Amino acid sequence: MATTHLSSPKITLIGAGGFVFPFRLIGDILSFPALRGATLTLMDIDPDKLGPVASATRDLIAHHGFDAVVEETTDRRAALDGADVVIITFQVGGVESYRHDVEIPRRYGIDQTVGDTVGPGGVFRFLRSVPAYDEIAADALEVCPEATFINYANPMAMATAYLNAKGLHTVGLCHSVQGTTRMLARTLGVPYEEVSYRCAGINHQAWILEFQRGQEDLYPQVREVMAKKHQRGRGADGLAGDDGDHSGAADAASTYEGGNEQVRTSIMNAFGYFQTESSHHASEYLPYFRKTPELVEEFIPERWDYYEICVAHDDQGDIDTQLERLKAELAPSVEYGASIVNSLVTGTPSVVHGNVPNRGALIANLPDDACVEVPCLVDARGVQPTAIGDLPPQLAALNRTNVNVQTLAVRAALAGEVEHVHHAVALDPLTAAQLTLEDARAMTEELLAAHADRLPQRLQVG
Repeated sequence: MATTHLSSPKITLIGAGGFVFPFRLIGDILSFPALRGATLTLMDIDPDKLGPVASATRDLIAHHGFDAVVEETTDRRAALDGADVVIITFQVGGVESYRHDVEIPRRYGIDQTVGDTVGPGGVFRFLRSVPAYDEIAADALEVCPEATFINYANPMAMATAYLNAKGLHTVGLCHSVQGTTRMLARTLGVPYEEVSYRCAGINHQAWILEFQRGQEDLYPQVREVMAKKHQRGRGADGLAGDDGDHSGAADAASTYEGGNEQVRTSIMNAFGYFQTESSHHASEYLPYFRKTPELVEEFIPERWDYYEICVAHDDQGDIDTQLERLKAELAPSVEYGASIVNSLVTGTPSVVHGNVPNRGALIANLPDDACVEVPCLVDARGVQPTAIGDLPPQLAALNRTNVNVQTLAVRAALAGEVEHVHHAVALDPLTAAQLTLEDARAMTEELLAAHADRLPQRLQVG
């Protein structure tokens, strides 16, 4: 990993004009005193989206009297040149491409609440990003070969695996571990600072292996409380809404997390452990919960739909709200990204749950080519994953059903094998539960056609 220029690191955000997230990350970075003299290079291909984020960043820096420098550019290579840390936050194609990811599968009976991790939506969100990843890698290997890459883009496992395969030192970051452990502590009425836990698996399907308060095992309470509170068919009772930004620490049950947890509770009851992504997401990754509209209603009585949230989002309103909040109190969110940068720059150790290649069998009973989510130590030497050993066999088996999709999609992109795109979609657990192989192929062909202008040339068909 990179050795940064301790006094003034160059931190580049690719996709800085994106929905919800980049400005919150900038606030996190500036929350660390050692990073307040950094050069923040904000890059996006859309100057109209980039401009408001850059302006708000300059406003925030001026308000607090920091020395940080803001560079604003649509030139990717210039943004990468000399970067110490590169943060990826973009979604290729925006809402219009995302619409194909959700609407085409719905016509075939595949109802994804998000469609960004596995399944047809996840596979094609990844594939249409591949040309951008190829261009970033080609430039970065020339102008910042030792930079640490932090990937926030979904599908996390596919994107992070691909960027590493292209030779970039990449760790993928999410907030599901932080969110889930906080939600469980809140549900049990235990102060979060008194909780310790052990967690590993794959992104959006990692497992809380241990959950303790001091020497007390809290899992018996988790199982008892969640089983009583989240029974199939219980209905939704006045849950708080959710705007899709989960970078903060939630303080109440919402339609997204903590409120409709029948799915995750059912998974825990069957397989023994609680997983780290919301029940909405979790229902997409397994074949048990979305077979019919009636069954969906039993498990998730109040729908949360990320595509609809994206369509309705007000970018400028979100930036203005965050800017006022960060002017009043500049404090880091639950995201790991800025703490990684701070550790690289200062050498101060931190622990994050990062997505990294399963090299050296970090999780021994998952494939070598999987991208796994494990605890990582970070200091001036970089991001250092820890070995977990074997997961409980039933958990590894569940993970492999999703790893199959991820590794086949990555292999399709690396080798230009269109048939592996078909294989990846057909092996998706939800798709397999709903469609025949013939229908899965027809749906995949339709998605290939809809995204044709954004796919890598080696995956063009027809």
